[in-house]
Amino acid sequence: MANQKGGVGKTTTTINLAASLATLEKSVLVVDADPQANASSGLGVDIKEVDCSLYECIIDHADVRDAIYTTDIEGLDIVPSHIDLVGAEIEMLNLRERENIVRDLFASIRDEYDYILIDCSPSLGLITVNALTASDSVIIPVQCEYFALEGISKLLNTIKIIKSKLNTKLEIEGFLLTMYDSRLRLARQIYDEVKRHFQELVFRTVIQRNVKLSECPSHGLPVILYDADSTGAKNHLALAREIIEKNK
Repeated sequence: MANQKGGVGKTTTTINLAASLATLEKSVLVVDADPQANASSGLGVDIKEVDCSLYECIIDHADVRDAIYTTDIEGLDIVPSHIDLVGAEIEMLNLRERENIVRDLFASIRDEYDYILIDCSPSLGLITVNALTASDSVIIPVQCEYFALEGISKLLNTIKIIKSKLNTKLEIEGFLLTMYDSRLRLARQIYDEVKRHFQELVFRTVIQRNVKLSECPSHGLPVILYDADSTGAKNHLALAREIIEKNK
C-alpha cells in the first residue's frame, strides 16, 4: 500500500484487507514498514513487547522469521514496526544494494504466504522504495476529498523509475477509493475523476466512510472481528474477493 499523502487509509486498508483475505482462507503476512507502527497495534501487537521488528531485520540482519508474530486471526501473521525505523533510512544510506534490502529479507519466505501486504509510511523515502522494489504490485488508496489526486503524479513517477531501474515486474494493482460518502456530491465527482484518469485500474470496490472502521484500531482488532456486519467489514471482504478473482 503506497501513497505519500498521509491519512488516505493505507493502514486501515492493510489491516482489514489482510484480515479479510485470511477469513477467505488465504495465508497472509502483513509487513509494517511505517515507523508509526499503527498496523502492528491495529492487529493487536503490543509494540512494547516486541523484541524483533522490521528495524532489527534491516539494520541488525536479524532473521525475518524471528520477527514474525501471529495475530488473533488464523492464517494472518505480522512483521511489526518500531519507532526506530525513522532512523533506519539514514543508517541504510551506507549499506550495499540499499534499495534491495527488503526484497532480499523476504526472499526466503515469499512462497510460504498467499499474500504479503506491506504498509508503507506516508513518504517516498528509502523504505518505501525498498517496499516497491520487493513487491509484485502496488495498491494506491485515494481519499475521496478535494485534493485527492494531488501528489499522485509524484507517486506514479516514483513507480515508473523503480520499474525501469529496480523492479521490472512492478505493476499497479489498482487505485482504491477510501472514505467514500455517497451523500456528498464531491465524493461522487472525485470517483468519476479518478475513474476517468485511471479507468480499469480503479477497483470496483469502494471503501465507504464507516464509524466501526474508525473505532476498531483502538481495540487492536480488524473490523471483521470488531463488527462483522458493518459496512467497513463488508467493503473489505468485497475488496479481498475482487483481488483474489483478479489474481487467479
